[in-house]
Amino acid sequence: MATASEIADKIASEQGLTKAQAKTIVDNVFKLIADAAASGGETNIAGFGKFKVKDKPEREARNPATGATIKVAASKKLTFTPAKAVKDALNG
Repeated sequence: MATASEIADKIASEQGLTKAQAKTIVDNVFKLIADAAASGGETNIAGFGKFKVKDKPEREARNPATGATIKVAASKKLTFTPAKAVKDALNG
């Protein structure tokens, strides 16, 4: 598992940047993906994958403690579909 700070540290060492500069870049990339998702858009990163917002409709569910039926409100979720190169690397 890698954190944003660990990703930034690796970028800094490989690209000759300060850790602060690399962290700013990593944070900005994540913010751009989140902003696109919040506006309903998708982000496609060639060779890596696609981030896309999907709507989840309202549904009924059961409270496991009481067995009572409850309504779960409609919501949105962010999905990620890996590119073929990523899938191949995972399964290769």
